[in-house]
Amino acid sequence: MTESPTRDALVGLFVLAGFLAIAYLSVSLGGANYRGEGGLEVIATFDEVGGLKPRAQVVVGGVKVGQVDSVELDEDLRARVSLDLDPSLNLPSDTSASILTQGILGDQYIALEPGAEEIPLSPGDEIQFTQGALILERLIGKLVQNIGVE
Repeated sequence: MTESPTRDALVGLFVLAGFLAIAYLSVSLGGANYRGEGGLEVIATFDEVGGLKPRAQVVVGGVKVGQVDSVELDEDLRARVSLDLDPSLNLPSDTSASILTQGILGDQYIALEPGAEEIPLSPGDEIQFTQGALILERLIGKLVQNIGVE
């Protein structure tokens, strides 16, 4: 059987394209991304964060505007979430934050709802109006208890 340099080159390009596609999907699904300098860091405190993790998306109107930087407990044993947002955002100081579930895999993210104040959020400010994650097990437990009370 004779070897063809053209065929070998095409097979090599096909294999290289496959590796590049796998690398791209790994980085995309893993949530890694380049974070530029000087993001707008704000804090939100929640009673329940569910499965919210660092690098989770932060969206406004369905558009990604940042990510969760860290999730930790504060001195009152509430979840303190640090958000790294696009510095060009001009979010009002009465913006609210909710933890929502996205997609079939149940990834959680934070949705911001801008308010009407004219004063914008500044770096280090805390979002005052928050709504924690809904825990499906608790909702089912309440439903079962309510059905059994009749």
